[in-house]
Amino acid sequence: MRTRILSLLACCALMCAGACAQTNTSTDIDRLSWGKVANGMPASWYAGEQAEAIADQLLARQMDCGGWQKNIPYHRQLSPDELSRVRRTGPGATIDNGATTTEMRFLARVYGATGEARYKEGFLKGLGYLFEAQYANGGWPQFYPPRAEGHYSSHITYNDNAMVNVLYVLRDVAENRAPYDALGLDDATRERARSAFDRGIACILKTQIRVNGEPTVWCAQHDEHTFAPAPARAYELVSFSGSESAGIVRLLMSLPHPSPEVVAAVKGAVKWFEAHEVKDIRVEKLHAGTPQRDARVVAAPGNVLWARFYDLETERPFFCDRDGIKRDTLSEVGQERRGGYAWYTDAPRHVIDAYPGWLESIGE
Repeated sequence: MRTRILSLLACCALMCAGACAQTNTSTDIDRLSWGKVANGMPASWYAGEQAEAIADQLLARQMDCGGWQKNIPYHRQLSPDELSRVRRTGPGATIDNGATTTEMRFLARVYGATGEARYKEGFLKGLGYLFEAQYANGGWPQFYPPRAEGHYSSHITYNDNAMVNVLYVLRDVAENRAPYDALGLDDATRERARSAFDRGIACILKTQIRVNGEPTVWCAQHDEHTFAPAPARAYELVSFSGSESAGIVRLLMSLPHPSPEVVAAVKGAVKWFEAHEVKDIRVEKLHAGTPQRDARVVAAPGNVLWARFYDLETERPFFCDRDGIKRDTLSEVGQERRGGYAWYTDAPRHVIDAYPGWLESIGE
């Protein structure tokens, strides 16, 4: 009898430990960002029940047009009642802030680990969305379908690497790279991805801002008809972009056999970056994670940054509040925008550091 009781107690202990482990895993997942869960978990995790549950919720929240909404922690499970209230129609699907491309990548990983056909179907629906949203000129709008007549989201959007993220997915699909190789996509689909990628690169070259005929960098948005720099929100005026341009150049530098036009575009952008360094400063974040978050520029001898926005005429950095008025210094911007936006970046440093090796790789 005693042996039986001990055996039952041991069994209960194991069950409790398993339940606790599951609870702890769920809690740990909740602490992570959606981007980390989608892209950074161990390969074996994507074959598990938790990954499948998230993938199923992704399918339930995929918009009818094939894309997804942005800034949503898709790894946090909704109740059946919450799920029933999810909107699947309307102008909510976007490529902004990593939306759609992140969800597609996750579905490809879970399909590769499980072989469940519904995840491949969801991925292909997302791929169809990217194909449909692309303009004939090769660019992508921030939102598709359009949010409203004349809305800035209809512009060709480089902001926050939106279009660059799409192009990386299309290139990897075309070249059958992981995690998309597991999908077993047919030649016609991969060729369509290659064509969309090539048209996207051509659009990048057409939108590069030229000064006295020389290629420089890009604005965060460009007009979808004229290719001219275009504004977005009130504090996002037309400009040379010190931030988004870095992501564009890194994509161009990743091309294995760059055309003379691509080489000229990269050289022009690097030259512009080198001429527009902001030296001996750093940005100090204040009250991070609170509603009172703020930022200030402080001295930092030897440090180099770039402003997010440079005036198209003076080529000097500028800063802006929600009133749309340019300021010369960050301190002139109100606290809400001063602490709630990335006004400086070090992204061009990675481009400049990689540049000598890139030149050598193309034989120059």
